[in-house]
Amino acid sequence: MAKQVSDDYPGKTPAISDKQLKDIATAKYNTDAVDETQVYDFPTEIVDLPSKGKLYPEGHPLSKGTIEMKYMTAKEEDILTNQSFIQNGVVLDKLFKALIVTPCEYNDLLLCDKNAIMVAARVLGYGKDYTISATSPSGEKIEYDVDLTKLGEKDINWDDINKGVNEFTVELPAAKIPVKVKLLTQRDQSKMDKELKGLAKLKKNPQVSTMMKYVITEVDGETDNGKIRKFVDSKLLAIDSRAIRTFLKKITPEVDLTVDVPDGDSGDTFRSNISIGLDFFWPDSNL
Repeated sequence: MAKQVSDDYPGKTPAISDKQLKDIATAKYNTDAVDETQVYDFPTEIVDLPSKGKLYPEGHPLSKGTIEMKYMTAKEEDILTNQSFIQNGVVLDKLFKALIVTPCEYNDLLLCDKNAIMVAARVLGYGKDYTISATSPSGEKIEYDVDLTKLGEKDINWDDINKGVNEFTVELPAAKIPVKVKLLTQRDQSKMDKELKGLAKLKKNPQVSTMMKYVITEVDGETDNGKIRKFVDSKLLAIDSRAIRTFLKKITPEVDLTVDVPDGDSGDTFRSNISIGLDFFWPDSNL
């Protein structure tokens, strides 16, 4: 129980010096700091991030290139069946937040790492096997069981990425000026979704230009957000927009959601995308 003010505390409280305030704040920080050796009373797994942590600032919890996640329980399944979360389009984000053990700000998560979180959540919830439907080059419909723990990562040139820096320079082929761009985070995605939702009420659907306003951080030395938005709306040519998207695709580290599927007719294999269906997180949906 908290001690009450009484005769034990006579007179006026003496002034606290700047050094004392600093010492108190430091002590509180050290008390609140997370013990990385902490043992949890539930099973967890360490998940590798496609970014390898290189795009997060030095010292960020995710800069190590891994994230710790817990196994899904019935409590997390309640999240998946929450109709309010489903209708508002936040059900998976709510699920991922509940499963992530690493102390980090969820909105800092890079979207390129989010696919790895999604796959890991599926494995930790319903196992590694996921059946996909694919069409072979000969037109045959094939059901194939994918081992989600065997998925690879997209091959990129890591020399293009400076550790701790999520910013890249692109020379626009038509405008002939440099722009700086970044890979989007969950925070950016949330803001962009909110903006697009508002524009949809006005019968507008500017998907590409809105994305450009979030990925571009500098135009020919100009970093003012208002001026960048004006540039996108009035001066960004389609050929330059495409160049930015092509560049970002090239340097984005992410889970490779394609697999080799055996063709029953020829005996060869063909490459097929893993279509994330409703049964990825709702295996009992029967849809």
